[in-house]
Formats: sequence, C-alpha cells, structure tokens
Amino acid sequence: MKSFSGFSLRLYTEIQFGMDCHKNLCALIQKYGGHKVMLVCDDVVRAIGLYDEVTALLKEADIPFVELSGIQPNPRRTLAHTGVERAKQEGVDFVLGMGGGSTIDTTKAIAFAVRYDGDWWDLYCGKAKPTTRLPMGVVPTIAASGSEMSMASVILDDVSTHKKLSLHSELCRPDFAVLNPEFTYSVPAFQTGAGAADIFAHTFERYFYHDSCALADGFAEGLLKTVVKYGPVAVREPKNYEARAELLLCASFAHNDITGVGHGGRQRGGAHGLESILSAAFDTVHGAGLAVVMPEFLRYMADYSEEACARVARFAIQIFGVTPDLEDLKSVAYEGAARLRAWLDSMGMPARLSQLRGKDGPICAENIPAIVANGRFGPDGIYRNYVTMTKEQMTAFYQRIL
Repeated sequence: MKSFSGFSLRLYTEIQFGMDCHKNLCALIQKYGGHKVMLVCDDVVRAIGLYDEVTALLKEADIPFVELSGIQPNPRRTLAHTGVERAKQEGVDFVLGMGGGSTIDTTKAIAFAVRYDGDWWDLYCGKAKPTTRLPMGVVPTIAASGSEMSMASVILDDVSTHKKLSLHSELCRPDFAVLNPEFTYSVPAFQTGAGAADIFAHTFERYFYHDSCALADGFAEGLLKTVVKYGPVAVREPKNYEARAELLLCASFAHNDITGVGHGGRQRGGAHGLESILSAAFDTVHGAGLAVVMPEFLRYMADYSEEACARVARFAIQIFGVTPDLEDLKSVAYEGAARLRAWLDSMGMPARLSQLRGKDGPICAENIPAIVANGRFGPDGIYRNYVTMTKEQMTAFYQRIL
C-alpha cells in the first residue's frame, strides 16, 4: 500500500475575483498596512489601461507610490535589485505587483529583500531563510504561472550563474490577489496557449508522486480537465469571459498546493526541472518549453517502471479519456502522451526544441551538452523527481525532442 504523506497547508492569500474587483485595491492595501506603495509592473499593464486606472485610484485615496517598470519574462536579478534599492530609498512599506508571473516573482523578491539584513540574494541561494517581508498584493494579467497564490519565487541570476534560482516559503504567498478575467483579454494567442501549458504543468508535477491521496487526485484531475477544455477556447476566443475566468482560477489553484496534498510536500521538479534550464539559458517562453517537454516525459515515465506506467495510464484515462486496457497499460500511457501532444498542438504550442526561439536563435543539437551540464543533478549525478535520470539519459531525452 502506498503511503499517505502528512502535510502542512496554509492558504494565506485573500482572493478578490470578478469584474471590477480591482476597484477595491486601495482598501486592500490599507487593510494590510500599506501607506506608501511600490508599483511593480510590465509593459502590458500600461497597454491595457490598468496602470492609469490603478494610479488614479491611488491618487484619489491619497496613497503615495513609486514604480519599477520594464519587467521581462524570466525575471532578472539585476532589475529586482534596482527595485530593492529604490524601495529602501523611498521608504516604501507595501509592494503591489501588476502583470505576469515574472512581475509577481519580482514583487516577492523586493518584499523579502527590503526587510532582509544582508545580501538578499542569499535567500535565493539557500544561504538564509526568510523570516519577514513587506506586505504585498498582486494583480495578474495572464493565466499562467499561478505565482499569485504560490509559495515560490523564481528569479534568473543574470549576474553570475545565469540559472533560475527559487525561493520557497509560505511567506511567498501574497497577502491578496485581485483576479479580474477581463485583464487577460489582451493576452496574445501564443502566450495564452503557453500559459495554459504552464497551468497544466503545475498540476502535472503534483500528480506524479509515489504517495497516495484520492482527494488530491480528484482535485488534480478536475483542474487538468478544466484547463484542457478551456485553453483552446481562450486561444480562439480571447474575449470569452467564461474561458478566461476558468483559466485564471485554474492558474491560481494549480500552484497553491491543494492539488498536491498528501503527495509528499511541494513539487520536486519533473517537467519543470527539465524545462527551466532551457528558458534560463536561452530566454525562451517557459510555457512553450513545457509544451515540448511534457509529452516526451510521459513516455519516459511509461518506460521507467510498472508503477510509473500505471500512473501514466491512469492520467491518460482520467484526463484524456483513453480507453482502459489492463493487458496493455503502456499503449494506454503512450496514447495519453499522444493526446496531450494533440491538445498542445491545438493551441499552437511547439513540439520540438528546434522550434523554441531564444535570444540567440533556435536551439540546436550543439546546445544539448550545455543544457545537460546545467541540469539539477544530485552529488551522485542523478536527476531525481517521480523518476530519475542520469546525464546520459537526459542527453538522450533532449535528443529525442530536438
């Protein structure tokens, strides 16, 4: 019998959801102790008019603010540091992030760093653990990373290692998140599909654990089927409120740890670990990289062991409606991988590494040794998650999806 893991779960973040919910922003900021705000935002916030609307609300409420703009995908350590220094100089006591996951992760970094006595990068290197932070709130403008409720912040070290480093703490969960589906209407089709892939991947990771919890499986399967249903609709119909609302809720609940209760604690990697070294090195779109990695990772797990194959087969049956066949679970598992690939294709997601375009062009065979060299291997040279990989197996994995 599989074990049922003990767990600790605190759903810390207050959620305001729906049309016009952002009009409560000032009251929420004051509720959580904000008197002077740093706005952290990307270019989308200005383009959709959200910046002007929020700053007008702040002025009306006599809440002073400063800003950090220009956040890029795969958020940079250097820009976060700029925000930290300005927040300290200006006496900011609240951080409000408006934009995508990179903006929210940067918001978290600033909130921690202002209250940290020392080099704040120690928190991301694992040299220190956070014990306090500034209060913070977020307004996501894309359904994707789920950082608005997650206990993680991921920052790209563009100073030295050029790797993505993560800070994991319950304190990472924002005090509040304002979820207005209308703010996601302007997300382009490709980014919408990449966001849906990222939402799917967060629950995909939590689904594949050796520990057992029937309730968590039910949560996960319901969420995954919802993303499968509404992702393509949002791509085709960008102003479909129902589709945008369902995806935005899925993004938040895919990464707030509900789908992993009893499954061994926080996610340990899997597809995310295989993708993060791609987007860190090549500055590719995170969700698009996950779309390339996940179907092949399903096949890898199906070939790994009987236990893993059975789990992939269940995934195929429950999420994609593959016909059960107890005599040939591997065929069921492989069909699940094929249907996952077809779903990703329906949203225009890439299927090969060579289709991922980074800052220096498409990924090619010559890049694979460098990719593998940056893998998250243990001291024994093994990459561990639900299944394991050696460096040689990881090399072969990337070659198959080139």
